[in-house]
Amino acid sequence: MTALAASGGVMRDLKVPNIVGRGAVPVIAIPTTAGTGSEVTRVTVITDAATDEKMLCMGPGLMPAAAIVDFELTISLPPRATADTGIDALTHAIEAYVSRKANAFSDQQALGAMRLIAPNLRTAYHEPDNRAAREAMMAGATLAGMAFSNASVALVHGMSRPIGAFFHVPHGLSNAMLLPAVTRWSIPAARERYAECARTMGVAAAGLDDASACSRLIHELEALNGELSVPTLREFGVEQARYESVIGTMAEQAESSGSPGNNPRIPTRDEMAALYREVWI
Repeated sequence: MTALAASGGVMRDLKVPNIVGRGAVPVIAIPTTAGTGSEVTRVTVITDAATDEKMLCMGPGLMPAAAIVDFELTISLPPRATADTGIDALTHAIEAYVSRKANAFSDQQALGAMRLIAPNLRTAYHEPDNRAAREAMMAGATLAGMAFSNASVALVHGMSRPIGAFFHVPHGLSNAMLLPAVTRWSIPAARERYAECARTMGVAAAGLDDASACSRLIHELEALNGELSVPTLREFGVEQARYESVIGTMAEQAESSGSPGNNPRIPTRDEMAALYREVWI
């Protein structure tokens, strides 16, 4: 609202590649989930109902002036929302670390986020009143938001937004549906980085070779989806014929967001289409 008040026009005028330069009034952001990290980012996502597109908008005009981060506001969050937003935060951290725009500053935030999120997400899901787990998740989500705001997200997010727009799948849930398959596809281009993710998350020993560590990472992402009851797109109720009919458009929208271009392995539209088909199951 503050961006539109400053610029006029309509929201689709502000989507990337345009940069939102200023807002009309300062914003104080108070997150109520341990997930998006939006309280510390210059990014927002708005759905264009006319085109079924989740528009990526970026710029300093979308950066809150201050953030009040209080984990107690998440204690009443239901398990499904805890899982979906938590996996969103974990995806932010992983993608920021493997992004082509990663840097020494964002690396520390991304790794710190993984250290907090990975051992506490299951606990927060199964034990909603566990204050230590909730606090760790909230701190991790904020760090992950800082990480991707400085390094950008990548292919998972690029492909996730169109799924949410067309089929109303919650954002963190569509990230979770994509994360194992996209990670497996991307590993050959950044094996050392993905292996370090596995070690930082505590699923691979420090001395384990990169190939084995990457294998452990994929196993962990699949196991996490299983434990947190993440459905496939088919199980969620997405009708296959409708899904097939928009795969080309989803790949086009993903590419135009710019996020796939940050991925260590940059996909063609045909490769994104193949990944979309792989995750419907």
